[in-house]
Amino acid sequence: MRKMALFGAAGAIGSSIADVLRAKEIAYRVVGRNRDQLEKFFGSDPLAEIVTWNPDDPESVRVAARGVDTLIYLIGVPYNHFELHPLVMQKTLDGAIAEGVKRVVLIGTVYPYGLPTTATVTEEHPRKPQTFKGQMRKAQEEVLLKAHAEGKIQGTILRLPDFYGPGVEKSFLHLVFKAAAQGGTADMVGPIDTPHEFIFVPDVGPVVLQLAAKPEAYGRWWNFAGAGAITQREIATQVFAMAGRKPKLRVAGKTMLQLIGLFNPFMRELVEMHYLQTTPVLLDDHALIGLLGQVHKTPYAEGLRLTLNAYQNAAG
Repeated sequence: MRKMALFGAAGAIGSSIADVLRAKEIAYRVVGRNRDQLEKFFGSDPLAEIVTWNPDDPESVRVAARGVDTLIYLIGVPYNHFELHPLVMQKTLDGAIAEGVKRVVLIGTVYPYGLPTTATVTEEHPRKPQTFKGQMRKAQEEVLLKAHAEGKIQGTILRLPDFYGPGVEKSFLHLVFKAAAQGGTADMVGPIDTPHEFIFVPDVGPVVLQLAAKPEAYGRWWNFAGAGAITQREIATQVFAMAGRKPKLRVAGKTMLQLIGLFNPFMRELVEMHYLQTTPVLLDDHALIGLLGQVHKTPYAEGLRLTLNAYQNAAG
């Protein structure tokens, strides 16, 4: 039986998709560079087939894609090397097409939209990224959409906003949960009083699988919005209150990021994307809901509580 494969599986979204496949008792493949990481996330699941690969080796890509029907593309690159996004996508597609993979679902971001020109952003919003990272993400999408248009493979894109959830360390909210659970001060990227949206990671997996199964989903992109607009300050206030602590926040604005970036390469890379803090992209996902029907979105109060509980349990 041909499988679904999660390329770049060792992350929060990969785990969310795997949770749904496991619940449905569907066998799947997880693909990544680091076998130890894959074993950590999926080694205890008898339904998960673990495969390591090297995207720079065409034969390795083909082996990773062999026998696969649907490929979920979750591959990350270093934050300071976004020029790799379209290159790795092309290498992956070359191998997938050669092996007869039928469908690719790319888990995308809001970066290609650039500065929002409307209060909420539909799929019709222009893709005019003013940042290098946005341009590279757009170029990545174009590689997939071109292959689809040429009839080589079916491709679709699911756009996500920022996310959070149990054990999700690559989130703007990670240090809020950590400080609330363990004590101390939460470092945050400001301003923290502008409207924002976050998606609860466990909500993503079911939507990815529903989208992948819809023939009419392919050849375009779809927005999946969070549970509504909220500010980072509101989230921090709620999380600290749940923990029974007084909020202790330290907020870094753009100037501070530039200063910290002199010594911290990752923070330096955040400066380019700081516009998302001042003029955030708030997604409109009516099209996705029209395609799939109602999709579950965990309310912030519940998602924040579940996430805090996970941090508290991890802290002992």
